[in-house]
Amino acid sequence: MLAFSASNAFAYRVFVSNEKENTISVIDSETLEVIHTIKTGNRPRGIILGNEGKWVIVCVSDDNKLQVFDTQTYELVKDLPSGPDPELPILHTSGNPLYVSNEDDNLVTVVDIFENRIITDIPVGVEPEGMGMSPDGKWLVNTSETTNMAHFIDTESLKVIDNVLVDSRPRVAEFTPDGKEVWVSAEIGGTVTVIATETREVLAKINFEIQGITKDAIQPVGVRITSDGKKAFVALGPSNRVAVVDVATREVERYLLVGQRVWNLGFTPDEKLLFTTNGTSNDVSVIDVASLKVTKSIRVGRYPWGVVAAPN
Repeated sequence: MLAFSASNAFAYRVFVSNEKENTISVIDSETLEVIHTIKTGNRPRGIILGNEGKWVIVCVSDDNKLQVFDTQTYELVKDLPSGPDPELPILHTSGNPLYVSNEDDNLVTVVDIFENRIITDIPVGVEPEGMGMSPDGKWLVNTSETTNMAHFIDTESLKVIDNVLVDSRPRVAEFTPDGKEVWVSAEIGGTVTVIATETREVLAKINFEIQGITKDAIQPVGVRITSDGKKAFVALGPSNRVAVVDVATREVERYLLVGQRVWNLGFTPDEKLLFTTNGTSNDVSVIDVASLKVTKSIRVGRYPWGVVAAPN
């Protein structure tokens, strides 16, 4: 009994939004099994933690709002407002406010998560999507899928300070842990653009080549970088691969075969495991980060989209 309790003390709950099932699957990181299913509103997509890990916050895009659930009881805590068709949310490093990209109105909405109110809206490009927050909380980067830009927003003034042209259909913006770079994936362009945070200079473009896979099937979406800043993982869509990239050299080290149409990625808090959402195979792949091996596939709901892990 003691060994069981000790094991579970270090387990995490992994929350997976299922876009076409209107649910969140909850996975135990120790057993790697689905332990609960949360019913949500319509078309859950972007998903994050809030309130010091007590809440899981999900964009329910077709309901034009966000929903907040308790990470322990799975009960609905409340709804939060947004603009039309919210897709991806991110919190300020202080824990509040929340910023959400609204795909249909070309705005980033700023929301106070405790007062349940919209603070303001920030005009950006057409079809805003990706949301990246610098580690110091000074910069929010939003990507616009149709304008093909990364918009640098000052979180104090809540104004767009600069726009950087990237490749076609940018999806995710991810800062390096030191905050010096932001990596922006381009789904149709097939690249990841590396941008200097302070100067907004394009430092590099990372390309991907997989033997036997056509170029148009290599579609970068999710990006996650380890907290030591050494490795980046890039989900490559219908190529069914995750690229492992050396952050310092920006060279691809290897490709990992996962499920079909791999979309987004999420580490456990200890970064021992990385979970991938595989949209068209309706499963999640589990990657052991130390060995860089795919260890398991877990069946979830239809069209898994986003993933985030919270302590038990």
